[in-house]
Amino acid sequence: MTLTQEQVFGALGQVHDPYTGRDFLSSKSIKNLAITASTVGFELELGYPAKSMWGSLKETLTRAIHQLPEAAGIQVHIECSTQVVAHAAQGGVQLLPQVKNIIGVASGKGGVGKSTTAANLALALHLEGARVGLLDADIYGPSQPMMMGLTGRPESADGKTMNPLIGHGVQVMSIGFLVNPNEAMVWRGPMATQALEQLLRQTSWESLDYLIIDLPPGTGDIQLTLSQRVPMTGSVIVTTPQDIALIDAKKGVRMFEKVGVPILGVLENMAVHVCSNCGHAEHIFGEGGGQAMATELGVDYLGALPLDINIRLQADMGRPTVVADPTSQVAEIYKDVARRVAAKVSAKAKDFSSKFPTIKISKAT
Repeated sequence: MTLTQEQVFGALGQVHDPYTGRDFLSSKSIKNLAITASTVGFELELGYPAKSMWGSLKETLTRAIHQLPEAAGIQVHIECSTQVVAHAAQGGVQLLPQVKNIIGVASGKGGVGKSTTAANLALALHLEGARVGLLDADIYGPSQPMMMGLTGRPESADGKTMNPLIGHGVQVMSIGFLVNPNEAMVWRGPMATQALEQLLRQTSWESLDYLIIDLPPGTGDIQLTLSQRVPMTGSVIVTTPQDIALIDAKKGVRMFEKVGVPILGVLENMAVHVCSNCGHAEHIFGEGGGQAMATELGVDYLGALPLDINIRLQADMGRPTVVADPTSQVAEIYKDVARRVAAKVSAKAKDFSSKFPTIKISKAT
């Protein structure tokens, strides 16, 4: 007896996406279902990159079909793919050509591991199958060239735009590529903001699904201007559990709320230190502060990262943890956070500005 389409859809509708919470049927992730007397085949299309999950998702969906009494001896063939689309930014700010989604990584204060987080999230999204760029927006303390293991100056084919450098498969741009690394950037806020806008808009980004922006720490004039002018799909707030860091992180959340940039979640860094010699776990900066803050403000808690010397060593060597030790527990946390962030982006309203024609008004002759 051949399975019916209704039976297969009924079985697949019982399986929920672990990151969106929706079942794969109502989310329209099941495409091109084909049924024969001996096989069931379809495509699973996700709205966010999750290449490392494809194997487990295939097993789960296959198991759901085989639970049907009529599915005995049926072979299940599943093709997985990712289709990332552009999502709307804050009101009145148009998206960039060749960039579908921009995610800002921010913190209320410096020293909480924001830049390391931005680099690892960008690399994690790339390893999960997305086309990713990374913009170092810290004019006064650019760190992404070192973290991504990059040196040299960007090239320009037309004399007007710059080509990003490529680090571990990610397109990278930073003011650090353009100035002497020992030179202090003694610029006032407007100059720094203008320089950042030029880096953003005069870089020849190539077909990006996501552009991760490592924003400057704080909530001052530069950060406010950037959050108003840069078309951000959402932002990630990085904090430590320490009370003084949480106070400033809350200010960062409020700033983005005021300019209409959605908060994709709070990531708690340096949550716990595990001694590499004896294994003793100690909450040096406090315990559970980031999660408590997320609950208080009504935003998602993305997870917690440990205070691990290898994270620092690997970043200093130009090979962040996700590429230096991709199977480590820390790398898995970064990849999980990256999938959570991308899944949150996929649930946002889509951008339809490119669907409408440009209307020009000319005087009658």
